[in-house]
Amino acid sequence: MIDATLAKRIRLVGLDVDGVLTDAGVYIGQVQGERVEFKRFDIQDGLGMMLLRRAGIAVAVVSGRVSDATTLRARELNVDELVQDNDARKLPALESILKRRGLDWNTCAFVGDDLADLPVLKRVGLPIAVANAVPEVHALARYVTRAAGGQGAVREVAEVILRARGVWDELVADYLKERGDAEPHVIGSR
Repeated sequence: MIDATLAKRIRLVGLDVDGVLTDAGVYIGQVQGERVEFKRFDIQDGLGMMLLRRAGIAVAVVSGRVSDATTLRARELNVDELVQDNDARKLPALESILKRRGLDWNTCAFVGDDLADLPVLKRVGLPIAVANAVPEVHALARYVTRAAGGQGAVREVAEVILRARGVWDELVADYLKERGDAEPHVIGSR
């Protein structure tokens, strides 16, 4: 688990894409002679990112591959930052984001799964590995998700951080109230 002190310090959550927001599978083909690429994103991860943002935590998507599918998903979710670098230079990318936002490394969490994530995971205040991450990533993680990448791992991270901050129930109640789907007194009761 993540303790409340650490959770309250987090101001930005950085996310890898392939293997974290997706199951690491990439579908590539041609449509009318044009190269197309598809990725499967978990819808619950999107809601988790939205709840992080509502809690005042910025969300940065940092990928070691340039992909139109990633751009479309990031736009759809209104993420705060999107960096795609085919050379997988995530450390300078995240360093630039933190500097621009006036944040320190210890106020940042990062969720990774593979070797390209190691430099960032060594620097952030809260290194997180998805369940199916490589052993080197697991070794650096302060938290390892139960869910695999692309299977709700980011949603799990959002919930763990927001519960540790003591704001999860309030955010869920507000979300449902805004949707008109539930009365506040019904939420959480069975």
